[in-house]
Amino acid sequence: MKRAVSISIGSSKRNKAVEVTLLGEKISIERIGMDGDMEAAARKYQELDGKVDAFGVGGADLGLMVDEKWYPLHSVKPMVRLIEKTPVVDGTGLKNTLEIKSAEFLEANLKDYIEKNGGRKVFVVSGADRWGMSSSFLNAGYECVFGDVMFALEIPFALHTARQLKTLAAILMPIVGRVPFEWVYPTGEKQEKRIPKWEKYYREATVIAGDCHYIKRCMPDDMKGKIVLTNTTTAEDVELFRKLGVKYLITTTPVLEGRSFGTNMMEAALVALAGKGRPLKWDELNEMIAKLGFGPQLQELN
Repeated sequence: MKRAVSISIGSSKRNKAVEVTLLGEKISIERIGMDGDMEAAARKYQELDGKVDAFGVGGADLGLMVDEKWYPLHSVKPMVRLIEKTPVVDGTGLKNTLEIKSAEFLEANLKDYIEKNGGRKVFVVSGADRWGMSSSFLNAGYECVFGDVMFALEIPFALHTARQLKTLAAILMPIVGRVPFEWVYPTGEKQEKRIPKWEKYYREATVIAGDCHYIKRCMPDDMKGKIVLTNTTTAEDVELFRKLGVKYLITTTPVLEGRSFGTNMMEAALVALAGKGRPLKWDELNEMIAKLGFGPQLQELN
């Protein structure tokens, strides 16, 4: 049996392991949270190196791919420094293949609802981190608000265009990429806290999209009628969205035993399944996605 493991600096409360059959082959998919301890994560990678078929980097990114430019996150590199044998991915491949179909899926399945409930307005909580998703909304003509500066830097400044996202990345990523990762993204127990903020942008959007931890971190108590498009959702996340009034939940990765895993976990699963001993190129990912029939999944919550 193939085995893919995501080692995350997120909360261990979100751990999950499942066995699935993909393309006729059994594969074990497991997420292990290290509660914000990056050094413990590095040691866990070292312990499992060569014993599993693929690693995912959870709760962090090795870098951001904005358009075609790669911005490394130097503060995350130590987390994977001890890996020598097992291929490791952080989900960037799926973010730029699977998630680029996000707006297309909404238009095909919820077009009428969107038109009757605020129109094509989306709040992407972190656009540079999910360039494929951001591009899909921009190309589909959505009125976009990108919350990168708000969520990462706590500055009340909204972005609206691809050019602004690319300019921001070019200016800030050489700096942000070297600060401690926990300064710009919730890790460990911080992922379980919700303090409503930036409510204006949640309220004005029809669709709230992007990283689930960012969405929840500042989500207001009233989300009635909203569409949330994200991934890495636990059963508890789904129940919270339902409780606050979210109408539809779309996950960009498949739901397995009540849980949608992160892009890093699912990309690691595809790497393990392919058995090439290396990360897959984007055309190879697209080919496997097509064979597996992977695509966004829709749940009506209210």
